[in-house]
Amino acid sequence: MRKIAVLDQHTIDKIAAGEVVERPSSVVKELVENAIDAGATAVTVEITDGGKKLIRITDNGRGMEAAQVPLAFLRHATSKIEKIEDLEHIASLGFRGEALSSIAAVSQVELITKTPSAISGIRYLIQGGIEHSLEELGAPEGTTFLVRNLFYNTPARSKFLKSDTTEGNYISIMMEQLALSHPEISFKYIQNKQVKLHTSGNYSVKDVIYNIYGRDITKALIPVSYENDFMKITGFAGKPEISRGNRTFENYYINGRYVKNNIITKAIEDAYKGFLMQHKFPFVSLHMEMDGNDLDVNVHPAKREVRFARGPEVYDGVYEMIRKAITQREMIPKVSFGKEEKTACVKETVRRGDVPEPFEVKRREQDHSIPSFAGEKGRMEELSLPKGPVLSSEEETLFTGTLKAAVKETIQEPPKREEDPKETERQLELFEEKLLSPESRIRHQLIGQIFDTYWLVQFGDDFYIIDQHAAHEKVFYEHLVRQFQEQTIESQYVSPPMIVTLNLQEEALLKANAEYFRDFGFEIEPFGGKEYCISAVPSNLYGFEEEGLFLEMLDHLGAGGEKNARQLFTSRLATMACKAAVKGNHKMSSQEADKLIDELLTLENPYHCPHGRPTIISMSKAELEKKFKRIV
Repeated sequence: MRKIAVLDQHTIDKIAAGEVVERPSSVVKELVENAIDAGATAVTVEITDGGKKLIRITDNGRGMEAAQVPLAFLRHATSKIEKIEDLEHIASLGFRGEALSSIAAVSQVELITKTPSAISGIRYLIQGGIEHSLEELGAPEGTTFLVRNLFYNTPARSKFLKSDTTEGNYISIMMEQLALSHPEISFKYIQNKQVKLHTSGNYSVKDVIYNIYGRDITKALIPVSYENDFMKITGFAGKPEISRGNRTFENYYINGRYVKNNIITKAIEDAYKGFLMQHKFPFVSLHMEMDGNDLDVNVHPAKREVRFARGPEVYDGVYEMIRKAITQREMIPKVSFGKEEKTACVKETVRRGDVPEPFEVKRREQDHSIPSFAGEKGRMEELSLPKGPVLSSEEETLFTGTLKAAVKETIQEPPKREEDPKETERQLELFEEKLLSPESRIRHQLIGQIFDTYWLVQFGDDFYIIDQHAAHEKVFYEHLVRQFQEQTIESQYVSPPMIVTLNLQEEALLKANAEYFRDFGFEIEPFGGKEYCISAVPSNLYGFEEEGLFLEMLDHLGAGGEKNARQLFTSRLATMACKAAVKGNHKMSSQEADKLIDELLTLENPYHCPHGRPTIISMSKAELEKKFKRIV
């Protein structure tokens, strides 16, 4: 057996770095969050070769004092907390005190920083956790980090990085999340000298969403808001038409931090149930504010996960907010004959003087010739910069005080404005006439049926197409579910009784859930050995594979009993409703179609069948006139 040895500090730092620095995007996250905590109103992030070769992050925040710079790179050194009690009231994004130490342990770092009160800035070089120099330098207020050759001294870690494109994509996603979580900050993201993202920092979340996701997503958003005694939520929920096949668009931020949490995810997806097809996920962008006493953010080394002291109340708040928003608005998707042609998007390239990188202009010209941190100590002097002023007159103008003056030259920044989601929603509802409302019903013009499946209805300047099978399926399904929820279920005796054989696990599940089966209309008794007799079933399910329903429920039920029994019943009811509903290729009379529309009016969600398919789609008169070239 090998002897136990105490690791040296250098090795300890490299191991600890693995908890915080997984890939280049980890470096960007930690350093940008530090910039935000330092009060920056503008941040520029530039990467080369997926961030493996170079990450350059510049901000216009408060900067760091000269004496504090070396301390910042020590493990467990932080300005965010001082004692254990502070962990309960963390308002900053970073606080573990290991980010700079971890980054410096596995890369070659150059820091240039200046506080508002200092006459000159500081330039600090640290390579592989070893300090190389600390000197004065002419610089603007704020901080710039240059992180070169990530994992240069840990090749085992370096070889597990993905391609430059993939690593760059991780950073792109990270920058989008940072921009969405902090609309009050102007972010610029440059990848291989091409601007990929540039936000104005005008406090408008919707503007950032437009910048990142485009027009189609932005116009399909519904403002949402909620507040209770410990939590406030604002943001947007997307209409079902912009759903996606994964959870990429489910974004929520707690106290300015992008996180993931199973409680919130479940609340969001449960709220959309019945509005989305299976395996589809909604678009949401939610900003949540919560007191530190109700929140634990120190769960994951990278702070991606959180825990709640009052989880059920968080679930209820998110669920009720989203469910109310999407059920009170008409969710009929508009369709067109084809996508409009899009104009080519010209990528913005980096120009001299672009903010916020003033003192980097001369360095840019030298980047190809100066091998910074080449590896030999003898070449470190090649990194030295001129001691005199390095700012051009144009750059001095850009960095007078803060970046606000510079930003206004390119972006006319409006005054700070907070969107009121409730007011926006009220304004939208004033101009939105619903097809499926009692007031509109008398103005429906039923045109007729096509393909023995679809009904055409004209209303105002839109015409609507109703799928008779999907609509009738939804009406029948809602009727069945209402009976289950109100427990007004009648039993239907079956003759002869059904005999089923259960294994030991199924027997245990049946005993754990016996009362629940009984409440929902089943009568089940032991029949000797492993066999059980089912003498009665819910009357609405009579004739619809009752034995299959029973066994399917038993297969999916857990020992906990009631928790998911209702969900299993209702999911099975969707199949029952589909079988019972009028089919396509079936001739319906106008009177039957009118009655079907009347019944749709009574439903909470008449816009989607139980499987998430639309029951109604619409097209505008203007869209038709465009296709016939009546308007251009």
